[in-house]
Amino acid sequence: MADFDHATNHSGPTARPAPLPDPRLIEAQVRAALEEDVGAGDLTAALLPHDQRARAELITREPAVLCGCAWFDTVFRLLDPEIAVRWEVADGDRIRPGQRLALIEGRSAGLLTGERTAMNYLQTLSGTATRAAEFAAAIVGLPVQVLDTRKTLPGLRVQQKYAVACGGCRNHRMGLFDAILIKENHILAAGSIPAVLAAAGAAAGAGVDIQIEVESLDELQTALAGGAESILLDNFALGDLRLAVAMSAGRAQLEASGGVTLATIRAIAETGVDRISVGALTKDVTAVDLSMRFTPG
Repeated sequence: MADFDHATNHSGPTARPAPLPDPRLIEAQVRAALEEDVGAGDLTAALLPHDQRARAELITREPAVLCGCAWFDTVFRLLDPEIAVRWEVADGDRIRPGQRLALIEGRSAGLLTGERTAMNYLQTLSGTATRAAEFAAAIVGLPVQVLDTRKTLPGLRVQQKYAVACGGCRNHRMGLFDAILIKENHILAAGSIPAVLAAAGAAAGAGVDIQIEVESLDELQTALAGGAESILLDNFALGDLRLAVAMSAGRAQLEASGGVTLATIRAIAETGVDRISVGALTKDVTAVDLSMRFTPG
């Protein structure tokens, strides 16, 4: 699955740890996930003696970048505060097949009830971080930023944005509330590129970024003439990306977007654009193959 760089297959950090979301937010997310899975109670775990204890190992079966430890921990803390999770790795670390990641000890019922929810978080977020690490490795040595998008899995926006950062890529806007991104339908509704740029400039508060999407070199020229400082080039061919960089001549930050894959991202980066946004970072994610196995003793 993973192809991070020239030296993958060893454990250790792949990126600087990203700022962890507010623990109160993590707890609220986990409570919702447990309500979805556990509901009124785990009928199967209830068959076990209340005080029966167990020990489990968390193992990876494939190379990956780990992410989601806080959500994993919170699942078990909410179910049974006496469950202990002892990590041997951390978010952002590369992990290798067969490596033990953590030991989990506590009442059997709590371990069994929380296993699926905890693993869902860890496998999905590790898959997202691993995907980000692959894209980051694909453009190594080039002065370009790789960013995520709002194409996240429902209910996992904050979690996946965190995982992207753990994997070594950057976050675009979190949502519709923290930046202005003018797209084709906004332009059609406003009437023209100059009109919508003027409206955005008048409405934006201090520190609010304004970006406009264009679909042709003619639209790019209009946006540049209108004073746009950040422009998204939607589905431009490589030749047009090079022309766009020449036309802009540093006047605006240029971001390529649309159908970017691991096979195409380096060629896109070599055109000279400043940023590349990649929906596949969060929407085309494969869960990492992890296992939580009960052990004797």
